[in-house]
Amino acid sequence: MTTIAQKAPDVISDPGRMRAVLRSVAGRHRTERWFRRICFMVAAFAVLLLVLFLAAILYNGIGTLSQHFLTAPPGPDPSRAGFYPAIWGTVWLLVLVAVFTLPLGIATAIFLEEFRPRRQLLRRALAFVQANITNLAGVPSVVYGIVGLTAFVSMFQLFGSPNSPAFEMGIQYYDQFYNQAGEVMLVPVNRPDAPYTDPEQGMAVMTPEGEALKVHVIGADAPWPEDAVLAARTLRENDMAGRIDRRQWYYFRIPFGRGVLAGALTLMLVILPIVIISAQESLRAVPDSLREAALGLGATRWQVVRRVTLPAALPGIMTGAILAISRAIGEAAPLLMIAGIVFISNPPGHLMDDFTAMPLQIFNWAQRPQAPFHEIAASGIIVLLAVLLTFNAAAVLIRQKFQKPLS
Repeated sequence: MTTIAQKAPDVISDPGRMRAVLRSVAGRHRTERWFRRICFMVAAFAVLLLVLFLAAILYNGIGTLSQHFLTAPPGPDPSRAGFYPAIWGTVWLLVLVAVFTLPLGIATAIFLEEFRPRRQLLRRALAFVQANITNLAGVPSVVYGIVGLTAFVSMFQLFGSPNSPAFEMGIQYYDQFYNQAGEVMLVPVNRPDAPYTDPEQGMAVMTPEGEALKVHVIGADAPWPEDAVLAARTLRENDMAGRIDRRQWYYFRIPFGRGVLAGALTLMLVILPIVIISAQESLRAVPDSLREAALGLGATRWQVVRRVTLPAALPGIMTGAILAISRAIGEAAPLLMIAGIVFISNPPGHLMDDFTAMPLQIFNWAQRPQAPFHEIAASGIIVLLAVLLTFNAAAVLIRQKFQKPLS
């Protein structure tokens, strides 16, 4: 170990300079000790706040957390309100977000890192794209909500409106009649804005069970038939219909409207830059020597990506993707712009169906003045935190299981 005397013998010969050097060394050590103490106190304060927050949530919400809470729909009575539609709405969102985001984000990262063009003009264009991706990662999520509201819900008003879409499939419209006997009869119509059916036209209708009937129309003052079979298919000439629709599981329309598909695409915009950047960092961590060795053996660039680079970077890519999706679980601002705070008693049945999510339902309960709603909001936060911790634990396990030393 080099001493002060060995480095600077002239310092020893001058007592004044020796004391100055010692004071300087002691001052640096003292500054280092204080810096460590400050860092420890700040970290301890942050952990203490987190512990207090979790303790308050558990104290307020653990009493109302039950199987009924997880399987029941929300309602006006907080003692019977549940979280079921919000949980399944979140599941729908996460599945669609993963399906849309992961292939697009990983493919974009592979193109930007592994297939860079050699022409200077194209390289500058890609540099501009890269800068914009980095900037988009820091844009507030509510901005993406506004973009999703314009681009996905209404599609810039270029294809009609959500209430009068330009294209629909998997839906059938009916005029629904109730007769005096309490029977329901349905008249199929071709489009939602078609004129209402006139009973005097003697139309053929169908029952909700699918049985076709020939309608028997009588006057407004005519006596009601005594025959039960005839009464079941009888309407008065002044009976009014109501327009209803029946949608299949594959129902699709353009524009998308305020459905689960529009919400998933909006969340895709939120986390897509994060997925691209994390995948790029994972690909950059793969040593260039592996690529050069594979290219030297005669492999094409795509074979190098598929057999060497991508398998080596996959643990980091999946970890970043799972953490990005876990962020989407807790996003409320963009979903507020798309779905709003509405009462949803059933989970989504198709891609265009109305939905709610866990952050939206928690926000709905938390803004109410009654204290029991605050307690079930705390129960919803516990469920949301449990899902987040599960995703984070999955990310850690994937990294530990699939990460291998690169050589």
